[in-house]
Amino acid sequence: MDFRVQAESTEGSARCGRLRLRDVVIETPAFMPVGTQGAVKAVSQQELWAMGYRLILGNTYHLHLRPGAELIQRAGGLRGFVGWPGAILTDSGGYQVFSLKDLRKLTDEGVTFRSYLDGSEHTFTPETVVDLQAAFRSDIMMALDECPPYPSDREAARAAVERTQQWAERSRRRWREVQEQRGGEVGALFGIVQGSTFLDLRAEAVQRLTELDLPGMAIGGVSVGEPKGLIREITATTAPLLPRDRPRYLMGVGTPLDLIASVAAGVDLFDCVLPSRLGRNGSAYTSRGRINIKASRYADDLGPVDPDCDCWCCANYTAAYARHVYKAGEIMAARLLSYHNLYFYYRLMERMRAAIVADRFEAFRRDFISKYGAEGEPE
Repeated sequence: MDFRVQAESTEGSARCGRLRLRDVVIETPAFMPVGTQGAVKAVSQQELWAMGYRLILGNTYHLHLRPGAELIQRAGGLRGFVGWPGAILTDSGGYQVFSLKDLRKLTDEGVTFRSYLDGSEHTFTPETVVDLQAAFRSDIMMALDECPPYPSDREAARAAVERTQQWAERSRRRWREVQEQRGGEVGALFGIVQGSTFLDLRAEAVQRLTELDLPGMAIGGVSVGEPKGLIREITATTAPLLPRDRPRYLMGVGTPLDLIASVAAGVDLFDCVLPSRLGRNGSAYTSRGRINIKASRYADDLGPVDPDCDCWCCANYTAAYARHVYKAGEIMAARLLSYHNLYFYYRLMERMRAAIVADRFEAFRRDFISKYGAEGEPE
């Protein structure tokens, strides 16, 4: 992995860079579509590539359960198995420590999950998670972490920080061993900053993780139920503490306004299920805010979903048609709106990169919000 910061805003912390992962170059800040089980819902890999995406996300826990590392390894890794020419980041399963709390047992050694598919038990340790991601040939692999819920008291948050640090140290040792075994042909390992809503604990976590000299760092444990303002405060406080010369990844965030606020704080990489999830449920992001295509106002709207968008959905179909196929239960509705939303996200990141290079990011930010609307993202 190679990462270079290429331009920075003189009015804040926004920056753009170039991240090279093997044979793939990703311009940052960049958004990663979420393909948890090796597929971004309703949109093909070829369509994502044509939009401009070069990095997508998969999940180690789910891919381990199905189809399993052995088959993926025989296919030449995740890239070959899913037919994706770009790079892939795999999450560690740490989020499932939070989301599947009723199906897991957590200890200092690791976490044992009961499969939601067949009830079988699977133990994840920092070492086995590195091994799985190495088998997947992930371009970026995440260290196993403990993601505490919101709200958490200080004692629980500190315990999660301590366990995450110990697991990061063990992950790094195993990662180095696998590097030696494979002659360096292993993806980059990122550490994850926890600390819940306690900013001093997050600062402490950053300092300790930085000492491990990992290729990249992520801010985890946000977007797990906190108020929007608190998410942005955590991000704005934590991101500038991360090493300047390493990519900074904010996990699981977020909406267009979240992305702009987080880029302003100096974040480089993002992922979130919202563009495709909301698309499947009849919502579209537009230059004038988020809309609900189910609303009666779109029943006879013969204009595009977003008049400022040139994606194939907006170029070829009307809002009335998108509403019609949604109400009729047609798969086409999920295709149209998921594609549009992911296209909207890619163009938003592209516009932010251009604004940073031109040193007009703050002006872009103001202009976008004035048109989009500060309330353009209903809950």
